[in-house]
Amino acid sequence: MAGDRLRVDVQGRAVELSNLDKVLYPAAGFTKGEVIDYYTRIAPVLLPHLADRALTRIRYPDGVDGGSFFEKNRPAATPDWVRVATLPVPGSGKGRETIDYVVADDLPTLVWLANLAALELHTPQWRIGTHPDLMVVDLDPGAPAALRQCCQVALLLRDRLAVDGVEAHPKTSGKKGMQLSCPVAGTQSAEVVSGYAKRIAQELEQRHPRLVVSKMAKNLRPGKVFIDWSQNSAAKTTVAPYSLRAAPTPTVSAPLTWEEVEAGAAGERPATTPYGPTEVLDRVETYGDLMSDGGVRPALPE
Repeated sequence: MAGDRLRVDVQGRAVELSNLDKVLYPAAGFTKGEVIDYYTRIAPVLLPHLADRALTRIRYPDGVDGGSFFEKNRPAATPDWVRVATLPVPGSGKGRETIDYVVADDLPTLVWLANLAALELHTPQWRIGTHPDLMVVDLDPGAPAALRQCCQVALLLRDRLAVDGVEAHPKTSGKKGMQLSCPVAGTQSAEVVSGYAKRIAQELEQRHPRLVVSKMAKNLRPGKVFIDWSQNSAAKTTVAPYSLRAAPTPTVSAPLTWEEVEAGAAGERPATTPYGPTEVLDRVETYGDLMSDGGVRPALPE
């Protein structure tokens, strides 16, 4: 029955699951049970990207066609074994001085969150108590530009960043855009990281004004790709690699190979259509974690 509750053991933790037959993606008939199954199977490559980061969730208790809400604070009845980090939130519009963030360091926490219909998982560019160890650049196409143009800009960014010794890892957003995730030393402030990203975006805009825009104004973006350097603010988060997205059918923010990005820039399929959960699980079997950085984390030029 859809309302049945099931108590399961996940790595020694008791997790109560409910409404496993509830359809969360109506266009595909994709159920909560399938969401939990996906997150369980993808956990070996997903959890390293969530570990030690304050987690923002977007929950869809009535599915992607129903209402949703962002959740930063730990929910009521959070199990005592879930890691919680109390962090300051200066300037909060709700008058809070701190938030009790959930930190998803392990599989039981991930399964518990999936059961709460936390479909989307978003993380900051920093680990708790440290400077940013990632620089993230979001590529947002303004129609009629699309993922093909994002791939073209991603290649320009890859080559420019390489000049400064910065390695970029591409992934789809799971929706219309892309992101590049760049490991950095973790010794510089968010302001330094964001300032560097802004300079690179402006430089590429000057070199490729018909393709690239570095300003957020909507009226400047039709037919171009907005390089959103502001994602590196200490207050912002980015969808995690391998997270589901709330599209009509289940899609994933999927890491890509640069060969796929090159194919996407040429108008071929590999990087121009979002990947679904089954495809992503198959890709992990083939490639492993394409977002693994190999320990190369340079400081950025200031």
